[in-house]
Amino acid sequence: MVEGNGVAEVTLAEMQARVGSETVSDWVEVTQAMIDLFADATGDHQFIHVDPVAAAATPFGGTIAHGFLTLSLMPLLASKVPDAPRLAGVRMGVNYGGNKVRFLTPVRAGSRVRGRFLLLAFEEKRPGQFQQTTQFIVEIEGQDKPALIAEWISQAFV
Repeated sequence: MVEGNGVAEVTLAEMQARVGSETVSDWVEVTQAMIDLFADATGDHQFIHVDPVAAAATPFGGTIAHGFLTLSLMPLLASKVPDAPRLAGVRMGVNYGGNKVRFLTPVRAGSRVRGRFLLLAFEEKRPGQFQQTTQFIVEIEGQDKPALIAEWISQAFV
């Protein structure tokens, strides 16, 4: 393991050896301000997201984050994993897509969430291009059932 810019960098062989390993992020609060900004960015202003008074009368008991907001927390939560390994020499990383995404439990405004990342696969697709498949689970503090479970694919170019 090599240190680069304060981040633990691992070699290709070390990353491949990490298949099956899990990392967990710190907790992050999902605020009403985050939800409102996401609504503005996406044009999804459904009352269950942006109107606390009307949302209080629903079974949710208050406003909830958009499912896609919860999914889009992946990079933020990944950045909050203490000592997360990063592949050495990466020039660029891109999202490739998802195999599965399930929204299981709504995230209420003011809730704290964290990410669990299980490395399912890491393989070379072509010289200098590697594909990583990760199970991503968003847990809600104090809840037994997760908010989201996804299987996500990204690619790294070295």
